[in-house]
Amino acid sequence: MQHLFAIFTQSWCFEQITKAVSGNQHYENVPFEIPASWEWVRLEDVVMAVTDGDHQPPPQSAEGVPFLVISDVNTGRINFENARFVSKSYYDSLPYVRKATEGDILFTVTGSYGIVINVDTQREFCFQRHIGLIKTILCSRWLTMALQSQYVKQYCDDIATGTAQKTVSLGFLRALYIPIPPLAEQVRIVSEIEQWFKCIKEIENETIVLQDIVRQAKSKILSLAISGKLVTQDPNDEPAIDLLRRINPAFNPCDTSHYENLPQGWTICKLNEIAKISAGGTPARGNARYWTGGNIPWLKIADITTGGKYVTNASEYITAEGLKNSSAKLMKKGTLLYTIFASIGEVAILGMDSTCNQAIANIELYAHEMTDYIFFFLKNLQSYMYSISKGCTQSNINLSILKNIIIPVPPLAEQKRIATKLEDIFSQIDSITAEL
Repeated sequence: MQHLFAIFTQSWCFEQITKAVSGNQHYENVPFEIPASWEWVRLEDVVMAVTDGDHQPPPQSAEGVPFLVISDVNTGRINFENARFVSKSYYDSLPYVRKATEGDILFTVTGSYGIVINVDTQREFCFQRHIGLIKTILCSRWLTMALQSQYVKQYCDDIATGTAQKTVSLGFLRALYIPIPPLAEQVRIVSEIEQWFKCIKEIENETIVLQDIVRQAKSKILSLAISGKLVTQDPNDEPAIDLLRRINPAFNPCDTSHYENLPQGWTICKLNEIAKISAGGTPARGNARYWTGGNIPWLKIADITTGGKYVTNASEYITAEGLKNSSAKLMKKGTLLYTIFASIGEVAILGMDSTCNQAIANIELYAHEMTDYIFFFLKNLQSYMYSISKGCTQSNINLSILKNIIIPVPPLAEQKRIATKLEDIFSQIDSITAEL
């Protein structure tokens, strides 16, 4: 009975609204054309109220009614897990138009503005002023979807004001044009969109599963490669121990007799026995002479995680004076980069002369011909390095850990065969994945 009453009420409201706004002059300059049976209305004309939350932080309580801030809704759903509380008496003192009820819509108006949240809970709660409240009359599901459209996002981008945190004013939100179809068509459209959203969600879930399978496959292939099982050994290849003695006269071979599965011609060494390893540095941010007008690339972790195998672009630059007066070092093209803070174990090859910050280790191999093999070895090591970083301060690894990594080293000719094979296999996997 309540469901039928709601449908009747919404239908009656729609008829009254369309009669009231039909032919009104102030609706002539509309954003785009809509079907003849639809009507342009302003948001304030089809809702009970457009308000926001508390403008002053209310007194907190150990328990009572949740008080939400933007971080509690920025995922597009209401999360009560970390919410603070206000007393029940404080909540009861608020006017009805500032209390969200099931079916209403929350709309963030400051900072991360334009996040739309359908209130799908009967639990009482209130919220800060950075969250707007739209108390609905018509089909709230249609209105929710309309507010999530690119058209509304662009509208908010155009009218948002402020510097540190941009804000969409309630006045502009109330004046927002909304296209309203007939009620029956609203229901059909919402149903169709929800079906498409369901399909998209299923595809996203399948994509996540596929990406995990791809990661596992690549990890397995890398494991085969560094254990000598990906390509065949050639007894005519120069043994790896001769290579290491040639590139590092101080190399002192360790006893490999207890490495039972080590292929013929391979040896074991520490990373710092085949490379010089150091960390980057950051010139003082407060000194403009170190940064303004700089032309020396300065890399951050984000430049590595988004740059693929080779890093050829920097998001920031420093001056020669900044380089001279900091612990930053100019690295040569071909240097291996390895993240040792936060995003642990990301690896890339420097495609240009550059500097970097202290969250990135520089690995300068004594034999540049080994670069591709060591790159893939370090890629295979990421999960392990990430796991040991959890026991360190702020999830990082120090240079000592990196320097003492044990590496199984094949003959140089086999290293090249391994790298070529891996490039070919990974290229095929990536091509297949891109076509799915």
